[in-house]
Amino acid sequence: MEKITKLIGIDIFSGVGGMSIGAEMAGIKIAFAIENNIHAAETFKSNHKNTEVIREDIRKVNFKNLLKDTPFILFGGPPCQGFSLSNTKTRTEENPNNALFGEYLRSVEELNPEWLVFENVQGFQNFEKGKVVQELERRLQELGYVSKKKVLWASDYGVPQNRNRFFLIANRMGIDYHFPEPLQKKVSVWEAISDLPKLKNGDYFNSLPYHSDKLNDYTKQVRANSQEATQNYVSRNKDYVLERYRHIKIGQNWQAIPSELMTNYSEVKNTHSGIYKRLDPNQPSVVISNYRKNMLIHPFEDRGLSVREAARLQSFPDDFIFKGSISHIQQQIGNAVPPLLAYRIFKSIISFTNAKRRIKQPIRSSLLEV
Repeated sequence: MEKITKLIGIDIFSGVGGMSIGAEMAGIKIAFAIENNIHAAETFKSNHKNTEVIREDIRKVNFKNLLKDTPFILFGGPPCQGFSLSNTKTRTEENPNNALFGEYLRSVEELNPEWLVFENVQGFQNFEKGKVVQELERRLQELGYVSKKKVLWASDYGVPQNRNRFFLIANRMGIDYHFPEPLQKKVSVWEAISDLPKLKNGDYFNSLPYHSDKLNDYTKQVRANSQEATQNYVSRNKDYVLERYRHIKIGQNWQAIPSELMTNYSEVKNTHSGIYKRLDPNQPSVVISNYRKNMLIHPFEDRGLSVREAARLQSFPDDFIFKGSISHIQQQIGNAVPPLLAYRIFKSIISFTNAKRRIKQPIRSSLLEV
């Protein structure tokens, strides 16, 4: 039986490396990561010490000089601000971010990977009425790739968060790829964070003992390489914000706040439903984007989420340490692809590749016997 012996991956637009964690869990070695943001690049390098991190504008990167051998897989997604349905003011062809998917195509052409994963916000598939996705598929077909696309929900794959992302997966071996089937059980917020320390507004502890050693399958996994809870950082909110928190019950949002406490909002009726949301402990979390700006609230405590709690809801392991100020860290977490979602994808890709190679092996053997 022939199996893959060399799994080399390249992560572009890598951020802190959420996808790289999932790739490494599946057995892929990350040779290079490309990230232009100084804080995200520092976080990536700190947690992936055997990966070379190129902090550079991707338009200046010569991909032909990165590797001598053909990589097994290339993955990443260009900045999504220009594609997001919630950011209509910048969803125009003039937005520079919208041209960066062309850099992704250039990387594919110059590196010629066996597989590629293109990831972005759900709204990407509707950008310019679907013409951008069609162009992406057409260009990939010209380069010899067959592709499949789908919007996946992270909560279907072991992540305690209802986060939906667009994925396009392609290969040049003619493999008829199918996305992994959803898991039967979803992980709730409280299953994910109940063992973490009790905290107060503004707390800032680098390390604290875990609140509980009663573990479930999820907490066993994220705590596997940690003895204590790290980065227990909570943003310090003003007293009037804490007063608003006290009016919000589990699952409620800003609408539960008395109107006299919301006078600084000029148009309250236009406030996003995700603002001042108290998480339901018995359900997967709402999307962890910029959770400080959105004022996401702990299920039982009148405070915002800690860095470690938000990282848990994104499925980062507890030994993953984020670099930069708390505001930079919060943005890094919100921008990341959940590692467990990435792991399920990479695991399925490897499975399809192994199956293809197993089919070829008997044919070669029979020819040798003739």
